[in-house]
Amino acid sequence: MSRMRAVDAAVIILEKEGATQAFGLPGAAINPFYAAMRRHGGIGHVLARHVEGASHMADGYSRAKPGNIGICIGTSGPAGTDMITGLYAAWADSVPMLCLTGQAPVAKLDKEDFQAVDIASIAAPVTKMAKTVLEAAQVPGVFQQAFQLMRSGRPGPVLIDLPIDVQMAEIEFDPDTYTPLPVIKPAATREQVTKALDMLAASQRPVIVAGGGIVNAGGEDLLIELAETLDVPVVPTLMGWGIIPDDHRLTAGMVGIQTSQRYGNATFLESDFVLGVGNRWANRHTGGLDTYRRGRTFVHVDIEPTQIGRVFAPDFGIVSDARAFLELAVEVAKERRATGELADRTAWVDSVAHRKATLLRKTHFTEVPIKPQRVYEEMNKAFGRDTVYVTTIGLSQIAGAQFLHVYRPRHWINAGQAGPLGWTGPAALGVAAARPAADVVALSGDYDFQFMLEELAVGAQHHLPYVHVVVNNAYLGLIRQSQRAYEMDFHVSLAFENINSAETDGYGVDHVKAAEALGCKAIRVKDPEDLPAAFARAQAMTQEFQVPVVVEVILERVTNIAMGVELDGVSEFEDLAISATDSPTALALLD
Repeated sequence: MSRMRAVDAAVIILEKEGATQAFGLPGAAINPFYAAMRRHGGIGHVLARHVEGASHMADGYSRAKPGNIGICIGTSGPAGTDMITGLYAAWADSVPMLCLTGQAPVAKLDKEDFQAVDIASIAAPVTKMAKTVLEAAQVPGVFQQAFQLMRSGRPGPVLIDLPIDVQMAEIEFDPDTYTPLPVIKPAATREQVTKALDMLAASQRPVIVAGGGIVNAGGEDLLIELAETLDVPVVPTLMGWGIIPDDHRLTAGMVGIQTSQRYGNATFLESDFVLGVGNRWANRHTGGLDTYRRGRTFVHVDIEPTQIGRVFAPDFGIVSDARAFLELAVEVAKERRATGELADRTAWVDSVAHRKATLLRKTHFTEVPIKPQRVYEEMNKAFGRDTVYVTTIGLSQIAGAQFLHVYRPRHWINAGQAGPLGWTGPAALGVAAARPAADVVALSGDYDFQFMLEELAVGAQHHLPYVHVVVNNAYLGLIRQSQRAYEMDFHVSLAFENINSAETDGYGVDHVKAAEALGCKAIRVKDPEDLPAAFARAQAMTQEFQVPVVVEVILERVTNIAMGVELDGVSEFEDLAISATDSPTALALLD
């Protein structure tokens, strides 16, 4: 056995568990851990400007590649409370992330010591485990359990709180014999899979709803193989977007009351059977449940037992890891194909293609100020199939999901359930750290961008280049649109005359100057015809300068984006496409 400080053992465990990238800020109560990282030398670290930003960076890092677990580190007190929004975003979207906080000495925990707070109790509702370690000898076991929990079942974050005296205490630890604990994942039985496919076979117009659990399980290829074997259209959820390429013949489009396509909703409303795999029936996907469920039979497959029946009771539920279910489902489906038992679904699939070609929204607007739909049309042209998009909530996310195209898993990285403003920029930095060779494009409204604007300096300091498209209408656009129901437009305008930047034309904050002040590059676009050149220039500048590049697009102040409360009642506020020139990049999907 080797004798070492508890923090030295913890850092060795991080390396052995494959978690070697941290984001954070040092402080007095966590300095022993930083000293251990420095001595070890095998843990990368990005210095954030705000601990919440560090948590979103770790979140983005985890989402970017299979197997990644980002680490967020902060000191005691407010550093831990700053992490809570990041923990919530990761917990809500089933993302493994390890948060580490310093803490006052054990003997001072009930004495209102400086920056001593019960962070474990605060973090408990948004983690799989939150623990203040009171005995140094427990440190290896707590870290070992943390990694098992983050990877087992429905993935999620963990917070470990380390009092400073626990960090510095010496313990016995043998690095050579350390072994990660086994990952626990339930698996469907053949009988369960057979019943599910029997129910699908009895339907006339089935669809598969493909959720983010498939991405977490690494089951994307199997999902496509199952859909192709059965010839069944696929509806990706917002968290599952990219599981199947948007231009695949079996992609039916996204369904929902906000982040959806007209053709996706129309196909779903024609369906009579739904196989949901690794999804959670989110309310922005379902809308009103009576409309969503009417006339359809549901089978739900999810790794988390309590997800089955949480939103509504399916006709048949299976607790299983998505990949394990899909492996068996492909096996059974191929057996049935070999014996000629599968139905001919050509007519149903052809109807999906027809809707994709005809039920489109117009994107080709030429007005100045720019209409947002045109921005996404030009983004489709400018950014390639391998682009990794990063975004959170707002009209920008909703419109982006309606008009952009995604072709690969983990290429639409978004805070789906929690949707905290300010998430996009730091998360994009985490993605850039995880995938330095990737073309990363963040998408924000002006308010999301302003929330954690300071983190741009992190990208400049650590050379984490990406393109950040900021669609600026000087409004809290989604909130303004929701206020229409109350017949008000109250405290949602961000516009003012900037006495230092007349060129902002009353739109308030000068995002170009702000970005440049933080060490980045920025471009402002006011005419839609200038968008292609701006996007090309931004991509070139990321390579030349190795820093984030902001493309601020000045939008018209008020645009209402299609949405509603029921799948069959989505309000369309803009013109629909009636010719190929109205929506050229959407129609290009069918080339």
